[in-house]
Amino acid sequence: MKAIGTMMALLLLTISVSYPEQDRQLPPQKIAAIERLVASFMAKHKVPGLSVAIVVDGEPRWSGGYGLADAENQLPAKAATVYRTASIGKTMTATAAMQLVEQHKLILDADIQQYCPAFPRKEQRITPRHLLSHLSGIRHYGGPRDREEQSSTKHYETVAEALMPFKDDPLLFQPGTEYRYSTYGYDVLGCVIEGAANTRFLDYMKRNVWDPSGMSATRDDDPSVLIPWRARGYILVDGKLRNALMVDMSNRMAAGGYVTTVEDLAKFAVALMSGRLVSEPTLQQMMTPAVLTDGKKVPYGLGWAVELEEWHSDTWASHGGSSPGASGMLAIMPRHRFAVATLTNLEDLPDRSELAASLARIVLGLAD
Repeated sequence: MKAIGTMMALLLLTISVSYPEQDRQLPPQKIAAIERLVASFMAKHKVPGLSVAIVVDGEPRWSGGYGLADAENQLPAKAATVYRTASIGKTMTATAAMQLVEQHKLILDADIQQYCPAFPRKEQRITPRHLLSHLSGIRHYGGPRDREEQSSTKHYETVAEALMPFKDDPLLFQPGTEYRYSTYGYDVLGCVIEGAANTRFLDYMKRNVWDPSGMSATRDDDPSVLIPWRARGYILVDGKLRNALMVDMSNRMAAGGYVTTVEDLAKFAVALMSGRLVSEPTLQQMMTPAVLTDGKKVPYGLGWAVELEEWHSDTWASHGGSSPGASGMLAIMPRHRFAVATLTNLEDLPDRSELAASLARIVLGLAD
């Protein structure tokens, strides 16, 4: 507890702030309000390091880093600190899939066997749409191998090879009849993208999503590679900060096995909202709630969690993520042309969505 107290006392001394253009930054009073909110949030949840970036009027306006990227060595978190994306990466993978839909290389309602023969055929037909919206019936983590799967240190060389831990398991339900979040469903989506694009999955992501967005710090989370400014990961155990387990994220690559910065997430949001990655109608489709076979809407579109009711006359589309040593959130309000990204080096961090909404209220002057 003493170490955490010391770390939080150093919080305001380890702030790193970035301004894209001096005349385009947020007003000082809003920056001050953001910093008070972040400091309070970090103290409440004992967060070692946190970075945040804000997009206003479709442009990156402000980013900053707080606390410590490496608590043992007292290295400050910055706007350029590199964290695991965890499941925020699903938004990037979904964007890649929808690009291929626009190019008529991928059909949303086709059988996935057409693109990913490495995933065994099941009794019920699965489509890319099912995978994108978590309606496929493919299981998530869990079962007798849950701990082994979530703390895997095995390195998988390809997205097809990463299907091995679950590909032979039966479906949990008939595709389209239920919504059940599935990281493994997005693993299969990576295989589908690779087949539809006829190119290696990570090569496609770099050339068609990350590079066009200017996301120079985003890549696969390879534990063997030296990645500049990569944060150390932590977990709280009985209120005390501990190093997170070392894992290899290649078993969930397409589902969020990437690393990135908040500044890169802001660039991704800008590229999406400006139509550089997919068209505006496609983005609207991605941010529209999916519908089950019985007509019921679910709070998830094609790669984005979506509120079923509008928030301040806009769609609140978001995606959180949590994996060993990291938690974060990316949220977009497309009509406001606003986005907020937060990344931390603490796993299982609560209230991430509430933090993003509070930051939106401050920046946009929204009522509670």
